[in-house]
Amino acid sequence: MLCAGVAAASLLLLGTGASYAVEGVNTGYFGNVAILGYDPVAYFTDGRATMGSPEISKKWLGATWYFASVEHRDAFASEPVRYAPQFGGFCTLNAAFKGASANIDPEAWRIVNGKLFLFSGKEGLEEDFDADPAAVLAKADAEWPAVEAKEFEARAAGN
Repeated sequence: MLCAGVAAASLLLLGTGASYAVEGVNTGYFGNVAILGYDPVAYFTDGRATMGSPEISKKWLGATWYFASVEHRDAFASEPVRYAPQFGGFCTLNAAFKGASANIDPEAWRIVNGKLFLFSGKEGLEEDFDADPAAVLAKADAEWPAVEAKEFEARAAGN
């Protein structure tokens, strides 16, 4: 249920007191596309996960981000930190409880205090995250520097 390992690049996301610092953007295994092609702005404006289009894209922090509309792309271009997922788009639960980076299911997400958090799947979200999001986010924030370092060591080694 909790995520399986992947990628990174470089990003600092400002939270509500917590740092949620990331040196990377999860782009999965292929294509260098953030959030597996889902539109980061749509989570906020539409309240749902929405697939973006390669024709409406923007490069940011070395990754390509897809959007469902030109308006969403423009909103992201003016405030990318506002819309980009926390922990570089890696699974929040995996960072918190397993101390490792992991890929996500873009359909498994939560917005907490105006920040987007992604997860490996919907199963278990209610009991693992929703029961006490503040505690999970504090744990993930504390674990993230070590998770981030492991991710970059693996990339530097070519893994």
